[in-house]
Amino acid sequence: MKRSVFLLRPSLFFCFIMTFGTFSACSKESPKRLEPPAIPVVVATAVQKAVPVQIRAIGNVQAYSSVTIKSRIPGQIMRVHFKEGDDVRKGALLFSIDPRPYEAALKQAEANLQKDMALVKQTEANLERNIAQEKNAQVEAERYRVLFEKGVVARQQFDKFRTDWEALAATVRADRAAKANAEAMVAADKAAIENAKLQLSYCSIYSPMDGRTGSLIVQEGNIIKENDASLVLINQITPIYVVFSVPEQSLGEIRKHLSSGQLKVEAILPKEETHPEEGTITFIDNTVDSTTGTIKLKGTFANREKRLWPGQFVNVILTLATKPDAIVVPTQAIQTGQQGQFVFVVKPDLTVELRPVVTEEIVGQEVVIQKGINIDEKVVTDGQLRLSPGAKVEIKTPDSVVTPKKKP
Repeated sequence: MKRSVFLLRPSLFFCFIMTFGTFSACSKESPKRLEPPAIPVVVATAVQKAVPVQIRAIGNVQAYSSVTIKSRIPGQIMRVHFKEGDDVRKGALLFSIDPRPYEAALKQAEANLQKDMALVKQTEANLERNIAQEKNAQVEAERYRVLFEKGVVARQQFDKFRTDWEALAATVRADRAAKANAEAMVAADKAAIENAKLQLSYCSIYSPMDGRTGSLIVQEGNIIKENDASLVLINQITPIYVVFSVPEQSLGEIRKHLSSGQLKVEAILPKEETHPEEGTITFIDNTVDSTTGTIKLKGTFANREKRLWPGQFVNVILTLATKPDAIVVPTQAIQTGQQGQFVFVVKPDLTVELRPVVTEEIVGQEVVIQKGINIDEKVVTDGQLRLSPGAKVEIKTPDSVVTPKKKP
């Protein structure tokens, strides 16, 4: 028993020495602090430049002019002179209606005119004859009046010649009335001829304007009634309108800038933002829509390339003026938190600062900063998801940064 105790004491002593030496060694070493690696980000510099003051809206394209072609006479369509969707010029022949009934009506009216003109000549001849006889009877009656007053002839003879003269005078008046009636018939015949020619001209339907034809509603061979069926719709698309609405609060600024000159408006087609169509404001509605609090505007576009189409929806940008010395940053730099919008600003020591900002309008890929950013400050545009205030960053090019995806 004493031997075993003696053997344990050296081993306990050895363990004590080793433990003490270990603690002594640890106490002499200084603890090392591990710094987190720099976060790669892409930055942009806040710049000062002139930016346009704009109003953005959604617009609808409308035809500059739209005409529904109808027939003014009944008849059968003999020929269609265009294809659906063709561009037609003003005065181009569109439809031909069977002209034969109207040609016959014209010939009949012309025949009536010839007949009535002959009647006028006959009445004129009768009038001239009866005028001559009436003058001769007047002379005879006057002579017998003198003889009767002298007692040479009896009263019966004088009354006979006087009665003959009065009868011929009445005949002359009747001839004049017959001539006037015949002349009126001639005038009516001429009017009938003009109407027949007009009806005949309606057999050919021409385009009233330059435009593009739509779907053909009535085909060749169809019988149509007067002003009954729509034959085709023609839309004028060069120039063309874009109609859009803006908040009524903007009306004052719009009228102010419009009074000093034309206002430029752009129409941007979907997926074609780099090639907008340009036009000018030509109409402001006279009433604010009380249900929406907006007012309607129209922009007129030349549309020479015919990229705008009636019924199409486009993005509209109305430029009111140019704001000089505005501070702008890329839109990617703006983040939204519980306290509002903010950006990460990279300080000279390559740490970031969370900076609240107040933004104004967005112009293209840039946003105007009203408050919160100074000129030449660097803001983070990519890599914000891994950042926190005071984090160390490493500035990279856009291609070298992999932005972590947000968890759904």
